Amino acid sequence: MSSDDLQVAPGTRLVHIGPHKTGTTALQSALHTARERLADHGVLFPGTGRHPMAAVHAVIGRPPLLGHSRPNLDAWDGLVEEVAGADRAVVSSEFFADGDDDAVPRIVEDLGGPNVHVVVTLRPLAKILPSQWQQYVQNGLRMRYDTWLDTMFNEPPHTGPTPTFWRRHRHDELIGRWTSVVGPANLTVVVVDQSRPEMLLRTFESLLGVPEGILVAERSLTNRSLTSGEAELVRLLNKEFRRRKWPEKVYPRFIRYGAIAQMRASHEPLPEEHRITTPAWALERAAEIGAEAAEAITRLGVRVVGDLSSLGRTPPGDARTPAATGTPLVSPDAACQAIIGAIAASGAAEGTPAVEDLQVRDADAATLVRVLKNRGLRRARRSLRRGR
Repeated sequence: MSSDDLQVAPGTRLVHIGPHKTGTTALQSALHTARERLADHGVLFPGTGRHPMAAVHAVIGRPPLLGHSRPNLDAWDGLVEEVAGADRAVVSSEFFADGDDDAVPRIVEDLGGPNVHVVVTLRPLAKILPSQWQQYVQNGLRMRYDTWLDTMFNEPPHTGPTPTFWRRHRHDELIGRWTSVVGPANLTVVVVDQSRPEMLLRTFESLLGVPEGILVAERSLTNRSLTSGEAELVRLLNKEFRRRKWPEKVYPRFIRYGAIAQMRASHEPLPEEHRITTPAWALERAAEIGAEAAEAITRLGVRVVGDLSSLGRTPPGDARTPAATGTPLVSPDAACQAIIGAIAASGAAEGTPAVEDLQVRDADAATLVRVLKNRGLRRARRSLRRGR
């Protein structure tokens, strides 16, 4: 399919709905940094940030992330007003995928009705599973990966600790939900090709009708995947956070944007640090569901860019079991104890005990907590002294 075949008509509002873990952050970052260049070619990327999260959360009625306040519809109304005045616009949020049967028609109508063209980006479910689990962990989930997998595959959908998972990642149902509103002619599926990382950006350039090279990938450690040891550290941290009954309002400041953000930004994993791996039984189930979804998507008659059949295959290198991962380089128990001590010592949360003697035996954990104490918590402590 040529670039000209992909280009949407003038006046189109390109609405990218994710779902999560399909290259959304990389795309949004590229759109953000190219905002002025896109405007030079008559394309609006609204707002000032990478992602209109508050606006989308408001319109879909999604519960806020742990520790955040519920956004009101003013943010959505502002986004709609900005888009209304544009010749062409592109709006991207993976949280659109959480929209239910009531939210989707409103989103489409508000953003332009017949002028809306929806884009769905997809990856094999086997690739999404570990990435999505760790994202839930970064929002407070305390369940181990193997237990979570058992719940997702063997319990009724839309139940358990992460009821949004299948709403996002039963991809044929997701596409069917949006196609029923916009029609198959106004929906494009892009199957991301990991062997060609630039493919997603080039496809969006073609859809928008802008020159190749306008969208440039940013390399950053701040959104990298967590290693197995790091994810376990955060999971234990979540358990301790709940055990101490710390107020949820401090979670974003000290955990999500404090400990986790600094850990990712200040440490580049070594080759011997193991990534999160999925057991063989779950990979097989994911491939079965992916194959079923690919067949159903084909029957919907939507436009597809990429190899839809790849959704039913286990990506090379993923057919491993947890036994192959070995022992994490970072000792999660020691590092978790250290970070808890650093947070408590900062006096950030009501009811947190003072830490008189912090014992850290693991050298890697000691280094990690030193980084967090010196960098990750310094700004928060200053904010607390100012009463913010």
